[in-house]
Amino acid sequence: MSQNSTRSLLAAALSLPLLSAQAEAPPENGTLAFKYLDYQDSQPGANRVRVTAPEVSLMTPVGSAWSLSANHIVDSITGASPAYHTEALTRLHDQRRATDVSVTHYTDLTTATIGASYSAEADYVSRGLSLAGTLSTEDKNTTWNAGINILRDTIDPSNQLVSNERKRVTDMSLGWTQVLSTHDLAQLLLGVSRGQGYYSDPYKIFDQRPRTRNHETLLLRWNHHLEASGGTSRLSYRYYQDSFAIRAHTLTAEYVQPLAGGWTLTPQVRLYSQSAAEFYVEHDSNFDPFPTNPPASAAYYTEEQRLAAFGARTLGLTVSRKLGLWSVDLRAQHYEQRSNWAWSASGSRNLAPFRARILQFALTRQF
Repeated sequence: MSQNSTRSLLAAALSLPLLSAQAEAPPENGTLAFKYLDYQDSQPGANRVRVTAPEVSLMTPVGSAWSLSANHIVDSITGASPAYHTEALTRLHDQRRATDVSVTHYTDLTTATIGASYSAEADYVSRGLSLAGTLSTEDKNTTWNAGINILRDTIDPSNQLVSNERKRVTDMSLGWTQVLSTHDLAQLLLGVSRGQGYYSDPYKIFDQRPRTRNHETLLLRWNHHLEASGGTSRLSYRYYQDSFAIRAHTLTAEYVQPLAGGWTLTPQVRLYSQSAAEFYVEHDSNFDPFPTNPPASAAYYTEEQRLAAFGARTLGLTVSRKLGLWSVDLRAQHYEQRSNWAWSASGSRNLAPFRARILQFALTRQF
């Protein structure tokens, strides 16, 4: 399921989290947004996966203390994915349709949100339920938030290597947001995920993964407003560890600069590094041009590039303009990963450099 790996990369590359200093007030206006994403990745000598994804989202107030949100996206994925390491590209084509809805209730100091999600592609169906809430202090300088998301997935690969496999994942989060000064806002988020079921990739050679995957994350954010320029810096650090023995670090820096005429520029830099899964099979040139055999006694093994040790860099720029009730955003990002960019561990051997370019257009109207 290389499609899901690509979508995980997209989710990370396109995320632009916002900090909230207090429990949100009920929205006075609704918004209707259309987004279009175009993604293309490549390695030397070959274009790999391309994704196009139109998306429509709606948020509307309901009464004086409620809001309703809905989102629908269609991912079309075509191209080729490595069967092992970065060699032997295999063709793929798929389409995913995903919908999620949520309802939020507001009081002076709290919010409570309940949501549901559903996505389906040819070989993968996911259903989810979520519950989240925030609580602010009386002075609204401190906000606590907590959430839980439960996913139930069904896997039916077209090659019929397995049939009607299942995966169950429960994600939990706890966060704290604090106003430090008139110019500074900080946030701490802790996340825990517990998953059981089918984690192997039936389309990859030599891929047998544990049926349990747990992970923990720590996320720190700091927003600082620069009075002289009117801009805001957004800095964040994320640490990730899982039961596959992957340890990952992400540093992100953004700068939001308002300009005359309703324009806003937001440059972005993201640095990433991870260690390899403990059952990742390193490339052995003695097996070229064939996949490297895992150890005979190995219970688990994979040659999936995204479970290798590597580092990555993302450079991005978002240009936005607000015109009355309308706003337009255009985002461009360049992502590149290499094995020798890993920070704390030697990179996996002989992985081809991997690049991706990401373009996204968004049009939003208030009503």
